[in-house]
Amino acid sequence: MILPLDAASPQAGAEVFEQILGASSGLVLLQSDDCPGLLEQFRSIARHTGQAVYLWQPDTGLGSMRDAHVRVPDCQRLGNALRFMQQSLHFGVYVLVGLELPLSAMDDTLLRQLARMPQGHLRRVVLVNAPPALADHLGTLAVHLHSDDSSPRRLRLRDGRWLL
Repeated sequence: MILPLDAASPQAGAEVFEQILGASSGLVLLQSDDCPGLLEQFRSIARHTGQAVYLWQPDTGLGSMRDAHVRVPDCQRLGNALRFMQQSLHFGVYVLVGLELPLSAMDDTLLRQLARMPQGHLRRVVLVNAPPALADHLGTLAVHLHSDDSSPRRLRLRDGRWLL
């Protein structure tokens, strides 16, 4: 399933986040032309709503997007971070940026298990700009979202204002 999205506007960041929460799989592959902008929008959503949103990067490990100074201990390596995500009993959106191939067999297995997690645990793992080979490898296990939208956006009226 491929859902086109426009991540250029701040409202689009909220729409992307809602699409992530509503995804049919625990694993979401998100392609974005403006990754830093989208991450900033997610950070803003986390701060304003109190949502548990985490960001993993190879150089910094796993940390909270709501509280920039809060880091999850022992989650610098991808495998440790994926195990933490799998074992967490709490709601969370985990955004992974900078994933590089090849993945170890254990990391691949953990990603596949996270994609198949029961619906009772609302947990989403979002791979931003994952390598195309990984997207092909995961296939239908993951929901694919794209930030480029070739279709024209329709205006709609909300609270007396016209919005895209």
